[in-house]
Amino acid sequence: MSAEDAERRLFAETLSCELELPVEVSASDHRGRQAQAATLLSSLAQLEDLRKDDGEDHGDLPLLAQRMDAKLDLILALLGRLASRDGAMAARPLRWSRHGLRIDFQDALPPLPLHAPVVLRLQPAEWLPDHLELPAVVLEQVEMARGGRLWLGFSDLRPDLSEAMDRHLFRLHRRQIAEQRRR
Repeated sequence: MSAEDAERRLFAETLSCELELPVEVSASDHRGRQAQAATLLSSLAQLEDLRKDDGEDHGDLPLLAQRMDAKLDLILALLGRLASRDGAMAARPLRWSRHGLRIDFQDALPPLPLHAPVVLRLQPAEWLPDHLELPAVVLEQVEMARGGRLWLGFSDLRPDLSEAMDRHLFRLHRRQIAEQRRR
């Protein structure tokens, strides 16, 4: 499979997001923690729905609740930064769809043969010090002048995890569009 074929397989006619998130890939035929991943993504969705229901400007919340909400945001961001220092997962540019990921490495690519089963560890939100563990397969890899690019296709995801991931990607995509409009 060529890089263009891998790109088409993962991103053609499907929603995708370009982000920079902590991610790690290791060779393994382990199935990952799919139940925990589905729960984590569902919990993130519920949290975002609650915040959206509160109103983006928080104008209808009492001042004390707005302050508590802001403090909670700061604490979660701090915890996320502290955990990322200890966790050692490097943040990397990536493109994510329901079919898999393309990860850009500024350093050397991990030594993984094509079609090898891997476990992908991905932190779905910058402020959240927890990660998803997902089974995937190496579709393609390309060495570049500085680093390389790796295409991973998800393999045998549970239906509830696929659904939760679709919702999460939709929210990420919607947030990216809103940020572009503000600029």
